[in-house]
Amino acid sequence: MVKKLLFILFLTIAQIGFSQEKSINVLSASPNPFTNSTKITYTSTTTGEVFFTVKNVLGKTVFKKNIKTLKGKNSISFYKDNLPSGMYIYSIQDKKKVISKRLVIK
Repeated sequence: MVKKLLFILFLTIAQIGFSQEKSINVLSASPNPFTNSTKITYTSTTTGEVFFTVKNVLGKTVFKKNIKTLKGKNSISFYKDNLPSGMYIYSIQDKKKVISKRLVIK
């Protein structure tokens, strides 16, 4: 009986691990902090569409764009435009995952 329960527990944990497959990896901005523009790079395990958003520290979305993504390394050029200096949170979201990091405009 104990062996059956351990086996069922093992299968459940294995299923959860495989269902959380990463689709976006290695998100970074360079340079960060930046003055006029920065390059956001990320790696995708699939081809498709992602949503790139930038929010201020109060949580208000100040920039949003849909991006076509290829399998492998991808990049997005982000320009300051009329945004004031300060700290922002940028995110890449696909159907499976959201990754967010900090961005500083000088």
